[in-house]
Amino acid sequence: MISNSDNFQSIYNQYKVLVYNVALNYLQNVEDAEEITQDVFVQVHNSIDSFNQKSSLKTWIYRITINKSLDLIKHKNSAKRFFIFGQKSNNEHELNNISTFEHPGIVLENKENAAILFKIINELKENQKTAFILSKLDGLSNPEIAEIMNVSISSVESLIFRAKVTLKEKLSANLELYHKK
Repeated sequence: MISNSDNFQSIYNQYKVLVYNVALNYLQNVEDAEEITQDVFVQVHNSIDSFNQKSSLKTWIYRITINKSLDLIKHKNSAKRFFIFGQKSNNEHELNNISTFEHPGIVLENKENAAILFKIINELKENQKTAFILSKLDGLSNPEIAEIMNVSISSVESLIFRAKVTLKEKLSANLELYHKK
């Protein structure tokens, strides 16, 4: 088992960029990605002794990152709904910035287009979104995605295909609206 601090530091050094990038792809916000990165490694540190090694360490860390990212999205969407219905938050700045698009890898002039694309990606069903992000943004192979998502390779192929179809339809609709303006 992996347990001492040298091994944890090695794990952190090896996976910190991967965790941050996955979180950033889900959340499109630097601060949220940094928070998730910290949360993931706190959980890894606290749970490393119980890691059962049925999957690779990388797969386990991916799963933690995806779950924490999805949980934060759900939490923010819930907070946003409460705010809309009159429930005031102690942190109105946070609520006002829930849907901001902030991704350092996007060139400024492409930021609006990227924001539209990520908005549509965020509207995908959760499992389609995960498969699409892992495939197209993280560049993982279908077998790797299948292991992370704990589904068959054919399921991954189907999820990615459906995600692409949905994205194409929604992007086409957005493009038509843009040209009508």
